[in-house]
Amino acid sequence: MNQQFGRLEGIGNVMTLYGQEVLLALAILVGGLIVVKQFVRLLRFALQRLRLKQPLIATVSNVVNIMLLVFVAVMVLHELGLENLLIRRIVIFVALAAVGLIVLFRPYIPSLPFKVGNTIKTGNLFGKVEATTFLNTRLRTFEGLTVFVPNSKILNDYVINYHFTPTRRVKLDVGIRYDQDVLKAKQVMEAIMVEDPRVKTKPRPVVYVLNLADSCVQLGGRCWVENLKYWVTKCDLVEKVKLRFDQEGIIIAYPQRDVHLYHETSVRGFPELEPAGAISIQPDRHESV
Repeated sequence: MNQQFGRLEGIGNVMTLYGQEVLLALAILVGGLIVVKQFVRLLRFALQRLRLKQPLIATVSNVVNIMLLVFVAVMVLHELGLENLLIRRIVIFVALAAVGLIVLFRPYIPSLPFKVGNTIKTGNLFGKVEATTFLNTRLRTFEGLTVFVPNSKILNDYVINYHFTPTRRVKLDVGIRYDQDVLKAKQVMEAIMVEDPRVKTKPRPVVYVLNLADSCVQLGGRCWVENLKYWVTKCDLVEKVKLRFDQEGIIIAYPQRDVHLYHETSVRGFPELEPAGAISIQPDRHESV
């Protein structure tokens, strides 16, 4: 009991003598970490606006982050009264060593084939990249789910980056009945795509006859739009095709099967050859006199 009381009394004396410096150093540490984090985040955003490559953005951000953390550490040590030159040299050496390792080995570290804000598909996941760290990627799916995907899994699987190119092709596949005017249907589909201001003029929208299927003539419209406008434009074009075909009297085909019934005549004298369930037609019998 006396020992515990003595320890508490010793801690109280230390806090009385150095409490102000300790609290100030703690405040500098917490505040410095917050400021460094926000500054590095703004730096990343600014570098992304400059359309720099992702490996370069990561290298610059990490170097600046380490240098600022060293500055905060030196301020904290100074406030605690640790002004020993050796301690400062050790801190600076560790910081420079970390920066050197990042710069030296960065080219050999595989980089992710996307950046924050890109829409990607990896494995069976499809969504928008919200954040990336050294260990994982935070993906926001279009069902409203937040998924943390390990970077190791992404690097070992295929990745479709829908923002790697500025445009994307829209496919409009429609089947019309065989008794419809194919040339007219092609002209209507092409006009719908040309009239939409979101559709690129180069390459020009085209319509092909894709296939002569069992129950329809398959037409395929192809046009190019910006990545950010792809989904809405495709849905609008599908709706316009349906409404315009209705106005023009072009009938869209649907799966169907024609069934033909035939009446079979049995072979006279051989009833065993008559199919089960078939309708037997007996010819009229005429006898000569």
